Amino acid sequence: MNSKHWRMNLQLHVMLIPATILVILFSYMPIAGIVIAFQRFIPNRGFFKSTWVGFDNFIYMLNMPDIYQVVYNTVFIAVMKIIVGFIVPIVVSLLLNEIKKKVLVRTVQTLIYLPHFLSWVILGGILIDILSVENGFINRIITGLGLPPIFFLGSNTWFPFTLVFTDVWKEFGFATIIYMAALTSIDPSIYEAAYIDGANRWKQTLHVTLPGITPIIVLLGVLNLGGILNAGFEQVFMLYSPSVYDSGDIIDTMLYRIGFVDAQYGVATAVGLVKSVIAAALIGISYWLAYRLAGYRIF
Repeated sequence: MNSKHWRMNLQLHVMLIPATILVILFSYMPIAGIVIAFQRFIPNRGFFKSTWVGFDNFIYMLNMPDIYQVVYNTVFIAVMKIIVGFIVPIVVSLLLNEIKKKVLVRTVQTLIYLPHFLSWVILGGILIDILSVENGFINRIITGLGLPPIFFLGSNTWFPFTLVFTDVWKEFGFATIIYMAALTSIDPSIYEAAYIDGANRWKQTLHVTLPGITPIIVLLGVLNLGGILNAGFEQVFMLYSPSVYDSGDIIDTMLYRIGFVDAQYGVATAVGLVKSVIAAALIGISYWLAYRLAGYRIF
């Protein structure tokens, strides 16, 4: 970068300074805490006086009775969220694209986008009321149809799927806007040519619309691979209970209990370190696939 280019973009570089400081403080400096994974860490002794135990915490982690079930729950819930959360925005954006009244489209977009701005603390309380067995709105409809009520938040059968669909309901509006923006880049003359050739709306969607947004679909799809081990701590923490640990306990909630409830800081750090290494590898693979399949690159 030559000095002239640097001077022209000086203001932009200055704007990056606060963000860079925050990243260093909260993302890079805490990396030193990885040493806890190899210690029997006691807070009042600190890093330097805590007993060094080598790989004992990792061995203990592998011998934990619930560790494999927790990993399975994490991967299952995360993969289901990725699949359903990948399909729903595409379908919704294609449907909205067929609506000619722009006011209606903007209204629907706003309504489906609103939950994205609400935290799981707020939504958790709302969902607990809505999905309640006794007085929940959903179960009132179910019992009104003569069917038995469903224990959405207390049944190991229903809880993982409740997590998936509530997460998709909260987040699909954001992805829908991305696809809607991609749809605007398709040349209208292509639709006109397809119409002249006798293509109906379905064939136009199949042969014009979908190919037009395929690069964005591929890009978002492969970038989601990096989140396979992130099943959503905030959501699960707000909605789960001991009765659904068998199907709803994930790595992050287990880390919370091991580290903050049981005060086994070394074991919790060891589990978190293994998860971070695997997640970093998955993110690297996802960006490589994004470059190979969609031509996307960070630098």
